[in-house]
Amino acid sequence: MDRIRIRGGNRLQGEIPISGAKNAALPLMIASLLTDETLTLRNVPRLADVQLLLRIIRNHGADMTVDGKRAGQLGHGETIHLTARQIVDTVAPYDLVSKMRASFWVLGPILARCGEARISLPGGCAIGTRPVDLHLMGMEKLGAKIELDGGYVVASAPKGLTGNRIVFPKVSVGATHNVLMAAALAKGESILENAAREPEVGDLAECLQKMGAKIEGIGTSRLIVQGVDRLHGATHSVLPDRIEAGTYAMAAGMAGGDVKLVGARGDLFDVLFGILAQAGIEMTTEADGLRVQRDGNGIEPVNVETQPFPGFPTDLQAQFMALMCKSTGTAAVRETIFENRFMHVQELVRLGAEITLNGDTALVHGVETLRGAEVMATDLRASVSLVIAALAAEGETTISRVYHLDRGFESLEGKLTHCGADIERISG
Repeated sequence: MDRIRIRGGNRLQGEIPISGAKNAALPLMIASLLTDETLTLRNVPRLADVQLLLRIIRNHGADMTVDGKRAGQLGHGETIHLTARQIVDTVAPYDLVSKMRASFWVLGPILARCGEARISLPGGCAIGTRPVDLHLMGMEKLGAKIELDGGYVVASAPKGLTGNRIVFPKVSVGATHNVLMAAALAKGESILENAAREPEVGDLAECLQKMGAKIEGIGTSRLIVQGVDRLHGATHSVLPDRIEAGTYAMAAGMAGGDVKLVGARGDLFDVLFGILAQAGIEMTTEADGLRVQRDGNGIEPVNVETQPFPGFPTDLQAQFMALMCKSTGTAAVRETIFENRFMHVQELVRLGAEITLNGDTALVHGVETLRGAEVMATDLRASVSLVIAALAAEGETTISRVYHLDRGFESLEGKLTHCGADIERISG
């Protein structure tokens, strides 16, 4: 099993190209199941999750061709052409869906297009229960009959789906993706209230518009969808990954230096500008990306609370906690989205961090020195928080179970090495 070894202490200097967003690419790929024509997606990152989802949608009958950069080459991602002329299987089996939660989102497109679907209950990172009740509520509101059978969701709508008003009792990115795709092919008007406002939802909606969907309110919490009989092919570029950009911004802040995040868009995470500025890290917008700088001054403690967009993203919580480990005081980090997203705490403590847990809040007491150690990744974002901490730790850190990293970060070692980090992958 691969490991990553990092020798801390090097400042970061140079450019890091930001890849396409995983959290946008996955629903966009699933949207290809809504049409019998070709959906071409540009700037798709090379990630383990992307490869797994390709297996899943090919299982349903999608054909695929790929063109893009050479393996290991930094820069913009692949172009993938997906054509699902016919859905050959309306069943998404446990052995595939259990490996990645986002694969459950095939429910909406398959149900809308075929009138039936049998989808395994999902798996994914162990960061909370993340039930699918909101997904199922949305499908029932659109007229589907839902049953649970042996760990599978069995959905049927033999006469097609019918538009309706759907009020999400809490914000759910996954449920918004799923219901939005289903509503695009439903008869009549659907109104999605309290819909997720994340940029990745907007990216999906814009792609659906290119495919012929009629959607109003993109970027707001109220989406109005006029269902159409069929969708056609389109070409769409995946938006840049704001979580990757935020992660490398914190890495530059932790290690110190001057890094340009090429292709990053500041409008995707305005909240981070203010928070990092309070911490003593400067972010400025440039024509081709964002520049992140921190001089020799210390890192100031800042309290954060995760919230749905436009609030502070839960997917940056672990990285920010790592940054606060070297602050000059105590910072409170409150997690409001997932109830089990502090699994990285004990691994950070192995590096010398001082963190106290109290329910949904972690009190991070900044220390002067972190020291390298053997640590283990527990989930995708937790794994990269260990990388950030290791960049500023004295000595050598070895991170095991880095397959978590490969799920969401393209060419991480190459990008950091390009900016002066002493980092390498150890195979086997």
